[in-house]
Amino acid sequence: MKAAVVHERGRGPVYSDFPDPSAEEGEVLIKVTAGAISRTTKSRAAGTHYDSPGALPFVAGIDGVGRDGDGRRWFFAFPRAPYGSLCETTVVDRDHCVPLPDGLTDVTAAAIANPGLSCWVALAERAKLAAGETVLVNGATGAAGGLAVRVAKQLGAKNVVATGRNPAALARVTTWGANATIRLDQDPSQLDRALEAQFAEGVDVVLDYLWGESAGRLLIAAARSGRDRAAVRYVEIGSVSGPNVSLPAAVLRSTAITLMGSGTGSVPPARLLEDVRLLFGAATKSGWEIPVQVFPLSDIERAWANTTAGARPVITVGSKTPD
Repeated sequence: MKAAVVHERGRGPVYSDFPDPSAEEGEVLIKVTAGAISRTTKSRAAGTHYDSPGALPFVAGIDGVGRDGDGRRWFFAFPRAPYGSLCETTVVDRDHCVPLPDGLTDVTAAAIANPGLSCWVALAERAKLAAGETVLVNGATGAAGGLAVRVAKQLGAKNVVATGRNPAALARVTTWGANATIRLDQDPSQLDRALEAQFAEGVDVVLDYLWGESAGRLLIAAARSGRDRAAVRYVEIGSVSGPNVSLPAAVLRSTAITLMGSGTGSVPPARLLEDVRLLFGAATKSGWEIPVQVFPLSDIERAWANTTAGARPVITVGSKTPD
C-alpha cells in the first residue's frame, strides 16, 4: 500500500510503499479517508516527542477517519506500530475507534479531533471546569486555541479571555464567545498590568498553548493578583513559544496555583475516546469548523512543509476527496 513513511529521524515522511497490515484478535482494519498533520504527529516523526516510536521505518500519523470492512465510518486513534493514520489502510484496536455522527464530514472530523480533544481533555478531565468559571486561553489565535474558546463555552465557562498577537484573529475569537482579549505583543509593562488586572477580576483555569515567556508572565500575574482567591488551575498543553519557562520559585510558594499538563498519557485511553465522542457530538450540534488546507496523500512532502497560518493540513486518501 501507499503511505507517508518516516525512514529517518529529523526528516519528514515520504510517499512510498509500505507492507499491508493484517488484523489480530481485537483489532480492525480501517481504510483511511482523512488524517490531519498535528504538532504531535510532526514531533513524533522527528523523534522529539516523549511518545515517539522507537523503530524505523514507520507510518506517520496518530489519528484519523476511515471505514471498516462493512463501510461504517469511524474516527480512530493510536494505530498499532509501525502503522499510523497517513496511509491507505491501518490497523487499530477496536476499543480505539469511535463512530462518526452523520452530520460531521470526514475532513472536518479529522481536522477537529486533535485540537478539539486537547482542550476538551484539559478542561473536562484535567482542570475539572465547573459551570460559571472563567477560562483564559493563552494562544487563542491558532486553530487549536480558537477551538478552545468554543469548547470552554460549551463546557460551561461564563467568561473566556483570549490572548494572542494577531489582532484580526483576536477579533475573530470574540465572535466565537471570547469575552475579552489581551494582546501579547504590547509593551511588556502594559502586558503585565493587563494580565494582573484580569487575574484580579478572577481567572479559574488557564489553558496554555504557548509556554515560554508568556507563561512566565501569566504565572507571575496570577501570583501577584490571586492570593485571596481560589487556586488557579494552570494547564500546559503546547509549547509553541518555547520548551522552557523562567519562573521565580516564590511564585509557587506565595499563592495557590495548581500547575499541570495535558497530553498523551495524562488521561486513560478509554476516557480520551469518550471525550472524542462528546466532542464530535458538540461539533455536530454547534456546526464547529476550523480552517483546513487539504492535500492528497501523494503530496505528503508539500503538506508536511506547509506553513499556512491558522489552517490545519488534512491529508485525504483514496480516489476522490472525501466529504
